[in-house]
Amino acid sequence: MITLGPALRRASAAGLALAACLAASPVGAVATTPPAADRNRAADHDRAATTAVDVSGPGPVDGTGTGLDRYYRQRLAWGSCIKGPDDAMGRGLEKAGVRCADVTVPLDYADPRGRTITVAISRLKATDTRHRIGSMLLNNGGPGGPALQSPPDVRKAMKAVGPRYDIIGFDPRFVGRSTPLDCRWPVGTSVLSAGLSRASFERQVTFQKGLADKCRAANASVLPHISTRNTARDMDVIRGALGERKISYLGYSYGTYLGTVYTQLFPGRFDRTVLDGALAPDGYGPRLLQGAEPENERALSDWGAWAARRNAAYGLGRTRADVLATVRSVVAASARGLTVGTAPEVFRLDDTQVPSLITAEIADDSDAQRAALGEHLAVLAKAAGGQPTRLSPQFAAALRTMLNGEDAKSAGAQSAIICGDKPAPRDPERYWRDIERSRAEHALFGPLTNNIGPCAFWDRPREKPTQVRHDAPALIVAATGDPRATYKNSLALHGLLPSSRLITLKGANRHGLYGEYGNACVDGKVNRYLATGKLPEDDQTCVKRDG
Repeated sequence: MITLGPALRRASAAGLALAACLAASPVGAVATTPPAADRNRAADHDRAATTAVDVSGPGPVDGTGTGLDRYYRQRLAWGSCIKGPDDAMGRGLEKAGVRCADVTVPLDYADPRGRTITVAISRLKATDTRHRIGSMLLNNGGPGGPALQSPPDVRKAMKAVGPRYDIIGFDPRFVGRSTPLDCRWPVGTSVLSAGLSRASFERQVTFQKGLADKCRAANASVLPHISTRNTARDMDVIRGALGERKISYLGYSYGTYLGTVYTQLFPGRFDRTVLDGALAPDGYGPRLLQGAEPENERALSDWGAWAARRNAAYGLGRTRADVLATVRSVVAASARGLTVGTAPEVFRLDDTQVPSLITAEIADDSDAQRAALGEHLAVLAKAAGGQPTRLSPQFAAALRTMLNGEDAKSAGAQSAIICGDKPAPRDPERYWRDIERSRAEHALFGPLTNNIGPCAFWDRPREKPTQVRHDAPALIVAATGDPRATYKNSLALHGLLPSSRLITLKGANRHGLYGEYGNACVDGKVNRYLATGKLPEDDQTCVKRDG
């Protein structure tokens, strides 16, 4: 699902933020015809991915006969993760015993002898080597979210089973420490509202087109090759380079879509697979949040009740209705422009940005995140009354990221992946009609979930979207109140994968559960599967804060 980017998620404590899924974010083979010959051959890619090699023989599947042998058989040069004297992440990984390497992959899998790029990976090796299960690959969502930094945290979540795995983080192509993409955007997110008027929508059309034009101008040669299918192909090269016949996988949010695509391109090459906060493949695309308005309203309403009980702290209203009225008044005032903060940290917000901030912060119903939203809305409410107040360092950092482009590279990569996966409607009038139709019932969220984005002005994807044609025995984890990848997405994916099992957490408005939310029931069931490789006989249910 769409996120506001890792930096904004950290700054706002929003967890997996705006992920429709997106949060807190390869073939083996192609036909041997010349690259210029049929560029739209998704079916050929699928067939080649599953038939190029014999997966029943000894040794790792290595791409023999596909022109990709050198990628699958490459020797990885493991070394320090520290990139310089100011690399705090690298130092943390080094302290945890993590080592890093770069995997070379083709830019274009239809032209494996052509240009290459690198994918940065990290590895926390198994310490219980006697009972080692294999390697587990991680993806945190986004799209465009890095996971190089994640192995130590995931091992902690895995408890007793963690030492039995080599835990592999990776930054997908053109993300983080992999070969970079810079769209040269001036902002840290393209996920904005259409605002309250036709004029604000027209400004969005111009703005979003400008983002697309900037990215194309700077990256025309690589944009056609940025897609989930190519990231999945990279994953299989990583598997081969690690010497694994099969690889386990843990994906959150958009990472569940990536994991699903991998199971379809490479059936037989995955082992234990956990998909947390799932996206239904048919619902994944440039308008990821469309249809999630009721879940977002429910999450905001529940937060409103929480804030009302703490009116003494936040001053937003004594009842749920009063708090929600304050939210509406803040959004209305932002149409005239809000001056937020005091010197030297002063920002100007409007009605396209304020709904985006609110949406980013309601995908987590923990007390800490609810408190952050309470503090931020208290600041916005005072600004709406003409009384700007000093910002906390966290809120100032979130606004810098969103408005000043401090996380622009991540935002550009996110859009490049989504736009490279599925085409978006082109006609601005279609978006406007959807906005107006939704606004009547969903005044706050409808103009955001239906707004135009850069994909409306992107070049068409090179390949058709992946279709689910193969069953996969995955473990799907979902909260009933997830405002990003809504629960109905997990139900839909579960239906497409008959051998899968679903763990449902009731009563939580939360996106991203395993190892993050602190629910012992969910964590225990996932860890049991990772330890035994056996899915539950039936779907399972947990309760918020259970255990």
